[in-house]
Amino acid sequence: MIPEIEKGSLEEIKNFQEQKLVELLAYISQKSPFYKNFFEEKKIDITTIKTLEDLQLLPVTTKEDLQNNNDDFLCVPVSKIIDFATTSGTLGDPVTFGLTDSDLDRLAYNEAISFDCAGIKEGDIVQLMTTIDRKFMAGLAYFLGLRKLKVGVIRVGAGIPELQWDSIIKYNPSYLITVPSFLLKLIEYAETHNIDYNNSSIKGAICIGESLRNQDFSMNILSKKITDKWDIKLFSTYASTEMSTAFTECEHGNGGHHHPELIIVEVLDENNNRVKNGEAGELTFTTLGIEAMPLLRFKTGDIVQLHDTPCACGRNTLRVGPVIGRKKQMIKYKGTTLYPPAMNDVLSDFDAIENHIIEIFTNDLGTDEILIKIAVKNQSEELLHEIKDHFRAKLRVTPKIEFTSKEILNPLVFNPMSRKPIRFFDNRIS
Repeated sequence: MIPEIEKGSLEEIKNFQEQKLVELLAYISQKSPFYKNFFEEKKIDITTIKTLEDLQLLPVTTKEDLQNNNDDFLCVPVSKIIDFATTSGTLGDPVTFGLTDSDLDRLAYNEAISFDCAGIKEGDIVQLMTTIDRKFMAGLAYFLGLRKLKVGVIRVGAGIPELQWDSIIKYNPSYLITVPSFLLKLIEYAETHNIDYNNSSIKGAICIGESLRNQDFSMNILSKKITDKWDIKLFSTYASTEMSTAFTECEHGNGGHHHPELIIVEVLDENNNRVKNGEAGELTFTTLGIEAMPLLRFKTGDIVQLHDTPCACGRNTLRVGPVIGRKKQMIKYKGTTLYPPAMNDVLSDFDAIENHIIEIFTNDLGTDEILIKIAVKNQSEELLHEIKDHFRAKLRVTPKIEFTSKEILNPLVFNPMSRKPIRFFDNRIS
């Protein structure tokens, strides 16, 4: 089910996207109050923008723009909105995204080709272990995509290992859609209750919210912990509400595949210039084919690398590597630049750690300070020293680490209003 454009030459893909870009600019200049004013204020003649390189002549759109002018991004009457989704805003209040009937069809197509990329086919049964309510787009998107693929869906929702295993044993799904760290809880429950999980129906898991790979695409500590015990295939996927598009791995595990019919991607430096090929920068996208709330050169805040070598699966599209970190979560600590995912990886090395959070605050000198709180099975000074030594070996610095309890950490990490675990808390003074 690989779309023809994704098998096309790089020139064919570029020409296709440039045609769609011209159509998008004409659409938002007429329909979007925000972009109409934006182009007028910046004195931008959109008819001069014809190539992907010309995008550089346009200003970027930021999360603050979206927060401050939420309603002005809407290109259709509210009466045409079928689904109202929200995403967390940078200034506190959630940002609303409206989707028309056409947008929901696009969302279903996106997820269908993404799941197909990961090997899910018509006739499979998939257990959906994420919420589909609370105005989250993701769970709805997964359901719509699986339905379009003519795949059976078991909507169990998040959490409760006993309920998950009851459904697996009863319905024999072949794939799970889940936060990967929860797979460890499924394994733990199975071992405690004598469930032979390696002889279950599960062949693979589409993993959301947490990284599975290092920057060279080798498996990280979390994915190794899972697959060392459970012989299943893990697929990483990256997406956001703002882009209504997913980048999902194929069987070769070399990054999330780009769908050029749905989105234009750039990777930009601090000055909003494109980085050199292979360098890391902020993922910035322009949506294609969205009716209600299209976005132009929207900066995600995620630091990534793009990969453009052809993939063995037959797609010639770009691939997005694992997220290095979020731009706003970058930490300067004792002269070293750190991102939370790197610290999560270090902590994942220790089976004794049952849960953790990372807190960042501004110290008396005005610089970043790190406090990591961990819940462990048996507290000891020896374990604390071992963890600190491991930080020093892996990241060259040792943050402050203190013991706490699961009862304190679990409500913070597994917030019912979030679809994925929250382990990073930024309390720095702006």
